[in-house]
Amino acid sequence: MPRVSQDHLEARRRQILDGSRSCFARFGYEGATVRRLEEATALSRGAIFHHFKDKESLFLALAEDDATRMADVVAEQGLVQVMRNLLDEPAHGGGHAPGADWLGTRLEVSRRLRTDHEFRERWAQRSEQLTTATRARLQWQRDAGNLRDDVAVDVLTAYLELVLEGLVSHLAMGLPAEHLSAVLDVVEESVRRHRGR
Repeated sequence: MPRVSQDHLEARRRQILDGSRSCFARFGYEGATVRRLEEATALSRGAIFHHFKDKESLFLALAEDDATRMADVVAEQGLVQVMRNLLDEPAHGGGHAPGADWLGTRLEVSRRLRTDHEFRERWAQRSEQLTTATRARLQWQRDAGNLRDDVAVDVLTAYLELVLEGLVSHLAMGLPAEHLSAVLDVVEESVRRHRGR
């Protein structure tokens, strides 16, 4: 029996994650039944659960995948750039812009964190990645003399994460976004060091 290549396995895993992202975003965690996951991924339940132990493992892998992609952007360009990407392509999932499906999944993560203790414990192990990347980027900016030094890096990290959560909620509710780029300019300016003042 021929062995399946690693590239094929990775492509299948990506197909499952991409299809299930839209399913979770559209129907929520409970509404994303196995039948709907099969339709969204164009794969059988056997194929889906060959790669993921159960629906919760699939959802956590999806959320972790999104967090990893965001952490990569943060490491290169900062958390404000993640927010700008949300504004640049709110309806698409391509490139580095998470898109509408990502917003829906992110909101589902937030909902489950409030209502599911076991999920909260499992998610805590994964959510630190974005915070760590943000903190490291801010420390790098501080060491370069670009970041205000009168506020602790941990406080600035929490501030930017709070702004991100507010932006996600705003966009997910379909509220107007025309002035949000200027708002992000203010956020970015608020963490910068201003020389000569």
